[in-house]
Amino acid sequence: MPAPRIPPIQCLLTFEALARLRSVTQAADELCVTPSAVSHRIRQLEEQLGVKLFGRADFSLTTEGSEYLAQVREALAALQRFPSRHAAPGRRKLRLAVTPTFARSILMPRLHQFAEAYPEIDLTLQVSIPLLDVVAEDADLTIRFGTGRYQDVEFICILKDVVTPVASPAFVRQHGPFETPQDLQGVPLLRSPLEPWRTWFAAHHLDWPEPTDGSQFNDIGLMCDGAAAGMGVALVRLKLGAPWLDHGTLVRLYPHNVPSPHAHYLCWRAGAMERWECATFAAWLRQALA
Repeated sequence: MPAPRIPPIQCLLTFEALARLRSVTQAADELCVTPSAVSHRIRQLEEQLGVKLFGRADFSLTTEGSEYLAQVREALAALQRFPSRHAAPGRRKLRLAVTPTFARSILMPRLHQFAEAYPEIDLTLQVSIPLLDVVAEDADLTIRFGTGRYQDVEFICILKDVVTPVASPAFVRQHGPFETPQDLQGVPLLRSPLEPWRTWFAAHHLDWPEPTDGSQFNDIGLMCDGAAAGMGVALVRLKLGAPWLDHGTLVRLYPHNVPSPHAHYLCWRAGAMERWECATFAAWLRQALA
């Protein structure tokens, strides 16, 4: 007789989370997977066990589900206790691909907190610039900036931002004052395919075309450096531009913010979140950016 097959650990963790939270969305957030992955894992577990674990749309447990939940929680608790009593955790390797300005402005100021909380994880940072096809193929996790329409990976949104025009104080003194959006007419506008001006124009009811002349940058950090050097006005996301704004090398021209149509996403290949170090970093990053 063949040995009974043990359900995959990710299915057990998903079952416990869904039984506790009674929400597919919240369980997906906690486990850093998509809602469809939660549903798939529960179906897989029920098919293997041959019983229904949830009885209603509110995710109340069946009798079999309640009995099984007690066993699952006992087993998970035993697994959690074992390393601390019997063995020191081994070192884990985690490779993260990240865009340059996000790393500089957002990640690096916080990364020491992760290193202190999880000293057993050795983190390797790699530069990724999808716009130029500079991609770290062997990365475990990747931070992308875009619309979130990614068919090749699983992902979660980790950071949304707003955009506003900025320039150096000397540039403002020379070309200002900037009191209305129309005051930007005729002023050098720095360009980047990562942050087109049409977003800001449309929000202020300006029917101006996207600028085609002037300096262009394929990195937001370089564009901030260019604006700080007096080259023109840059449309910058506030969170990414915080180092320049905090140091006074850039200043805002207007008080109004416009939501960026893009956001930062943490992406991974299917199955990556079954690794403890990947799930741990994803959960930490979401909390650090909340």
